[in-house]
Amino acid sequence: MSTHGEVPQENSQPKPGDKMKTTTTPHSLADLASARVVKAPGTQPIGSGLEARGVHAWFGKKHALKDVTLDFAAGTVTALIGPSGCGKSTFLRTLNRMHEFIPTAALAGEVLLGGKDIYAAGTDVTKIRLRIGMVFQKPNPFPSMTIGQNVLSGIKLAQLKVSNTKELMEECLVRAGLWEEVKDRLGEHASALSGGQQQRLCIARSLAVRPEVLLMDEPCSALDPGSTFRIEQTISELSRTMTIVIVTHNMQQAARVSDYSAFMLSDGGPGELVEVAPTNELFSRPRDKRTEDYVTGRFG
Repeated sequence: MSTHGEVPQENSQPKPGDKMKTTTTPHSLADLASARVVKAPGTQPIGSGLEARGVHAWFGKKHALKDVTLDFAAGTVTALIGPSGCGKSTFLRTLNRMHEFIPTAALAGEVLLGGKDIYAAGTDVTKIRLRIGMVFQKPNPFPSMTIGQNVLSGIKLAQLKVSNTKELMEECLVRAGLWEEVKDRLGEHASALSGGQQQRLCIARSLAVRPEVLLMDEPCSALDPGSTFRIEQTISELSRTMTIVIVTHNMQQAARVSDYSAFMLSDGGPGELVEVAPTNELFSRPRDKRTEDYVTGRFG
């Protein structure tokens, strides 16, 4: 909710001792979302669709995520929204098999990429994580590497052959919206960059291995508004050629960057999917009262 200053009644002046009066108007989230041209599923020529089918997740005996079924259409941006602790980040990590890194973690259900279950027996996990990249909440460039080395580090670790690494480096930095700021500093250590620049460097690093899907876990939560704006521009550019799933607590960000939004909630039990819809519909005409209460700021 946004609160404006005092608005006296017409032709009257506030008197000494009068209580402060304010008027409140709701956020124009629906207007922000409606300003975007929503991409319809199946209309994007590049990228792979991702599908979650009946996904459950546990940490030991704790049931963290319950029966989540959700499609991410190729070439679209989907925002996962909901209060802290509802399973958004856990769900995100199931989408490229990072959930299994956590001791005692367990999972049931299917995650399909190009129609094939990434959890099927015999699946090469390393190749899956090349196809489904990840950008974390806190920028994590390799501090001992230069800016240029960071961009190409995934290529080296995956032992991929690239004919022209300089062209690839420039391409990834351009796509991540960082090239103009670092093109004369490629030999400097990544730690010399600002937080927002480091986050875009991490995006460039993810792009170097040519992922089909990019997962982003609150990529702007630690950034200033200017850096956030540049990351959002980058997301819009990248969504032309890949599928993006982003976890965010910023409702205005979801309205600005996403084609679809999925609202998740945990009511004392495991996190569940409450509602998914095109973002402009979810923010203007939510079907579930709990969704309406969340997007209008009544809780969360």
